[in-house]
Amino acid sequence: MYQEFISFTKKTFNTEAFIPLHAPIFLGNEKKYLNECIDSTFVSSVGKFVDQFEADVAKFTGAKHAIATSNGTSALHIGLLMAGVSKEDEVITQPLTFIATCNAISYIGAYPIFVDVDKETLGLSPEKLEYFLVNNTEVINGECINKSTKRKIKAVVPMHTFGFSANIEELVSVCNRYNIKVVEDAAESLGSYYKGQHTGTYGLVGAFSFNGNKTITTGGGGMLITNDDAIAKKAKHITTTAKIPHPWDYEHDMIGFNYRLPNINAALGCAQLEKLPYILERKKVLSNKYDTFFKGKSIEYLRGPKDSNSNYWLNAVMLENLEARNYFLKETNEAGVMTRPIWKLINTLTMFKNAQTGNLDNAEWFEDRIVNIPSSVII
Repeated sequence: MYQEFISFTKKTFNTEAFIPLHAPIFLGNEKKYLNECIDSTFVSSVGKFVDQFEADVAKFTGAKHAIATSNGTSALHIGLLMAGVSKEDEVITQPLTFIATCNAISYIGAYPIFVDVDKETLGLSPEKLEYFLVNNTEVINGECINKSTKRKIKAVVPMHTFGFSANIEELVSVCNRYNIKVVEDAAESLGSYYKGQHTGTYGLVGAFSFNGNKTITTGGGGMLITNDDAIAKKAKHITTTAKIPHPWDYEHDMIGFNYRLPNINAALGCAQLEKLPYILERKKVLSNKYDTFFKGKSIEYLRGPKDSNSNYWLNAVMLENLEARNYFLKETNEAGVMTRPIWKLINTLTMFKNAQTGNLDNAEWFEDRIVNIPSSVII
């Protein structure tokens, strides 16, 4: 079976050479816009491509505002601040996620609480979130208080894993009943929709990543989106060092961050975004090929939830157990087909081993079985 998969993958990607997990692809105006940016000399934090990239992302996602940042982690950090998270507060998230989710929480001095994921979506489970809140919290004077720690729970951060949308509508509904803000970690889900609405637009804010391995890339970069005018204005202000606009004077009115996306990166992003519909179309073709290949086999291909239209950023399969997973990883990587396991659960890492958790049966099940397989765009 494993050799059959290796042969199928090499045929699909039309190469006997090493097949990466997810390589960037440049099909359009990337070089043109980069040369234009260089010729303008505005290659750093100021330039027309930053404004254009923000406007284009807002239009594509249907958000009212988009604020470009240096990476997805910085976008998430600012999003948490915009949700009112402060030092000593708590933030509920999922243990099955990339480390950046919890790094952003920790930058503020807040504490993560880990609640299990859905088996269908790989995202935060609304049912388990509500169970945790019912049994561990109370709302006092409009604020959700953790009964065991006495800390305020200010935000919930669901992650749209591999581009599969979490059950975000129900998550927002649960959070509204407890006066908790939703900050969507949409780093992996540009081009993904839940019930026809783009991920990142259900919560107070959403954060995207444009790292080199994402669906489109700016080399490095991120974006915060929101429909809230005041939040958009403040987020733009503090991501640009909180400098008050002036022809020459250096006046800053609060602690800010140098999270600006350079114009040269935004130029790359503008060109990439122009080709996003084609990229999404071709990634769906690849997904369908995998789905057909794995039908009737012992390895399960993950298609995602029924209410989600995924971008299929990273394709994933589920093996029978940990032993089978490790053997699959060994055989494929030795054959030059890059595969990787899903992340280690964040609550098992040294920094977060003392964090409060709910029952994590689903996340623990997935940790032993899920593997990502090559997901680059096929031409």
